[in-house]
Formats: sequence, structure tokens, C-alpha cells
Amino acid sequence: MDQAPSFTSFWSAQTPFVANFALQQLRLWVNTSPWFVDTDNAKWFDIPAERLHQIQSDYQREWYQLGLQLLSRKPFSFTDKRFASDNWSSPLFGSLAAYYLLNSRYMMELLEELKIEDEKPRQRLYYLVEQAIAASAPSNFFASNPDALEALVKSNGVSLFNGMLHLASDLKEGKLRQCDSGDFQVGRDVATTPGDIVFENELFQLIQYRPLSEKQYQRPLLIVPPSINKYYILDLRPENSLVRYALEQGHQVFLVSWRNFDASCAGKTWDNFIQDAAIKAIKVTRAISGGQPLNCVGFCIGGTLLSTALAVLEAQGSKDHISSLTLLATFLDYSDTGVINVFVDEQFVTQRERTIGGKGGPVGLFRGQDMGNTFSLLRPNELWWNYTVDKYLKGQKPRTLDMLFWNNDSTNLPGPMYCWYLRHTYLQNDLKSGDLECCGVRLDLSKIKAPTYLLGTQDDHIVPWRSAYNTSNLLSGKIRFVLGASGHIAGVINPPAQNKRHYWTNEQTPADPDIWMETAEKKPGSWWNDWFAWLVQHAGEQGPAVKQSGNREYQVIEAAPGRYVKG
Repeated sequence: MDQAPSFTSFWSAQTPFVANFALQQLRLWVNTSPWFVDTDNAKWFDIPAERLHQIQSDYQREWYQLGLQLLSRKPFSFTDKRFASDNWSSPLFGSLAAYYLLNSRYMMELLEELKIEDEKPRQRLYYLVEQAIAASAPSNFFASNPDALEALVKSNGVSLFNGMLHLASDLKEGKLRQCDSGDFQVGRDVATTPGDIVFENELFQLIQYRPLSEKQYQRPLLIVPPSINKYYILDLRPENSLVRYALEQGHQVFLVSWRNFDASCAGKTWDNFIQDAAIKAIKVTRAISGGQPLNCVGFCIGGTLLSTALAVLEAQGSKDHISSLTLLATFLDYSDTGVINVFVDEQFVTQRERTIGGKGGPVGLFRGQDMGNTFSLLRPNELWWNYTVDKYLKGQKPRTLDMLFWNNDSTNLPGPMYCWYLRHTYLQNDLKSGDLECCGVRLDLSKIKAPTYLLGTQDDHIVPWRSAYNTSNLLSGKIRFVLGASGHIAGVINPPAQNKRHYWTNEQTPADPDIWMETAEKKPGSWWNDWFAWLVQHAGEQGPAVKQSGNREYQVIEAAPGRYVKG
């Protein structure tokens, strides 16, 4: 302790060396990255010397304190899940984790001081630094992970052998599996609600589910799920199936099952998805149900497709086709797309259009596993590196969870459709303009006048809840917005029987989502209770359950879940 003053005096006498070195590395990174080549970034790094010195001093003080703890051999403790086991409390491994966390905080503090006025460069720099920080954690490397080393010794090397098998399997599939492919089987463990395929074309199959109640409401529920994964996120196991729950509440349910597109459909466009899929599903469902107006539900991009289809029908003069609209975690206004915004710019979209979009080049497929890996890297510690550590370093079998199994069961998209979507939504935000043409008509979302239920989820990193809320400013019908807890998937799939989480409601719908939140009421349990109470108001009268699937024109093709979801 007698040496402490001389030690700190030495560092205090220095210029902010560590801070300046870190800034120089950031500047070098920015100047050599294609994301920043055309950006004037010199002013970003102009941090006042006094502030740099303060950051440096704080860093030195913590660095010194950690050094004393290491020399005194006092145990370390961490709240970070990556370093939660007792093995990380030892001086050697604990100090590795502690210095890593200190440097991580220090880098992020420096980033906060950078004067980056433009949102896109700021998001990109944050994303790159966060990815680098997450990747460099000592827990990610075999030699510096005491848990992995302990597993190696206790298993006599079996854990490392199993880890190599996991790695080889994932490399073969081209994806980081978060659940083993053999843990579930579609139609046996998930997607088991009884139903029939009553229509199919190149794009989708339409499922009509068999009743699970003696009486049913006369107006059917038509669900359009995301086209970038399989539909059964809404029909997992019986205890958490939204489809089954709706049937038990007395609703007729029809659902779109998207095809996993191959080369034969690589040229399909956004217009095809609207006219030949979403609109076709609406027309077939109405024909089978005797012309009843529908309660339409869209989830994520399924909601975007559904809303576009409804706007097209309005422009084409079709009336009274829906009774209500429900959009779950859906973008219509792409002003704020969250972290995904870091990837999308003119160069990226143009390159995709030339390689798979058919503009000056071939048509091709956008691979589903690429999308899945990208979404996982948006939250690297929770959805990427923890799985690499457990599977590859420790040789552990990933946990068996239906949502994770579904997350790995991605689908391909036709290149032209995907490129149109990128350009006119994420890049140009054209859906809300009122000037965009689709299927030969001008899209005007304000023409959608049906009562609308909007759901956002608080921790959604794919569709930020404020963006989901902004849909209320685009549609003309009476709006009810509800905010659920958790993220993009777990926040939606929240059956009441589990009595988990909470949600917020507000009878008012001001233009500003933050004003909505200030006076919102927090309620325990699942938002499903609120939605089904709202849905009953638009479902019509009850009558005997419809036990026969299809009709004379649309006859049963095969039993659900059908061929497409297994492809």
C-alpha cells in the first residue's frame, strides 16, 4: 500500500495515453471499414482533453484496484452470467473477467463521448464495437474458460470431443443451432392442432382448423404469419399454441402456411405475395365461410403483407372483406428499425438487387439461415456466444425448447420479393407515403378503416415497440394499442395459463408513443386475455361449430400441418 501514491502519481502525470490509443484504434477501424469510407468522421474523435483525462483517471483507478485485489488473492464475484460460476472467482480467471469487463465499459464510455450527429454512423459504430467486445470475452476461448477446462478434466476429454461434433454439425448446416434438430418433429411434437389443407398454390397452403368447441363465432379468424420462418410459432405445443387457444375460445381459424421457396419460385415478386397469397387467402377463407367478413391477424412481416393486401383490396374497390385487423409486432412505418438499420443502405440493397433480385443480374434466393444468423448476432451474448461456449467448448447439448427449434427452422425467400421489401420498407420507408404502387394500384394505408388491435413488445429488437405503435398514425379505424413484456417472440407467445409477464393498456391513443406510455396501466399476466375480449366484439354471433372443412369448390387436400411446413 505504501507504493500506491507513487503508482497513481506516475499514471496521473501521463497524457491520456490509453484513451488516445483506444481512440486511434477506433479511428483506424472506421477509416478502413466500407461502412464509413464516405463519411467525414474526423470531428467524431475530437473529445476535449479534460474529459479524456477524467476518463483516463477513472480507468486507472479501477485498474489499480483490480490489481490490488489480484495481488491479495481475494475472490472475484460477478453478476454477468458469462462469469457466474464459482470457477470464475479464482484470482487467475477472475482477473481475466474483471479486466475484460473494465475495458468493455471503458470502450463504451469513450463511444458515448464521440460527437456523431448522424444516426446511421452512430448505430454502425456501436454495433461493430459491441460485436468486437462480445467476441473477445475470455469465456469464449477454451484456454481462458475455467468451466470448459473443468468439463474437459471431469469427462476425460469427452466434452471436447462432443463439442467438435456439435461444431461439425453446425458447419454442415450453415447455422448455429440453438436446439437439436431431433428434439422435435413437426406434426408430432409441434404444429399438432387438428386441421386440413383446403387450398394450395406455389406460394402457400391454407389450413382450416377443426373446431375444439361446440359453438363458434360466425366470423372466422385468418392468420398470416411471418414468411421468413414456419407458421408453427403460432401453433407450438398444445399448452402454448395461440391457434389452439383461439379454437378453444370458439373462433374458426384459418392460417397461411408459407412454402419454403426453392429455385422454381426464385422469381416471385412482392406483388405475387400480395395478389396470389395474402389476397387469395382472404378470398378463399371468405368463400369457405359463406362470405363472412374476416378478423385478420398478421405477425411481423406477415402483418406487413396483410396490411398491404388490405390496402390493395380497398384501392380495387373491394368492400366489407374484414371485420377487424390485428397486427402483432409489425412494421408499417419503418422510420426506426432498430439495430437492423445498421445493415441497410443503398449499396447493400443495390448489391442484393443485382445478385438475387433480377435487376441487371440473375434471380436467386435469400437463404433463411442467413437471416437467422443475422438476427442472432443482433444480441450476440444472449443468442450467439452463449451457445458457442456451451456447445463447442463445454460439449453440452443445447436445451430442448420449442421456440428455439422453430427459430432454427427458417425458410428461403424469392430474391425479387426480398429486394422489393428491402428497398421500399427498410431503405425508403415507402409504405406510408401514399404514393407507392403495388399490384397496379396506389397504396393508401389510411383507407384501412377496420377496428385495429396493435401489439408491441417491450424488449423487441426486431420491431421496436414505438415503431409498432406508429402504425396507429397510418390507419383510419379505431385503434387499440397494447404493449406486452419480453421480446419479439416470447412477448407474443404468452398463454394465460402460464400466468407469466405483464402488459400495458391505455384507452387513449395519442400520436406520441411515449405520451401513451406515461398514462398506460400495467396489468399482470398475458395480453391474450385482453385481445380475446376485444376480438369477441368483432366476431359476430355464435352458432353450431363448423365441423366440415372446405366446401365444394375448395375441398380437403391433406391433413394439417401439410407438406409445405415440412419442406
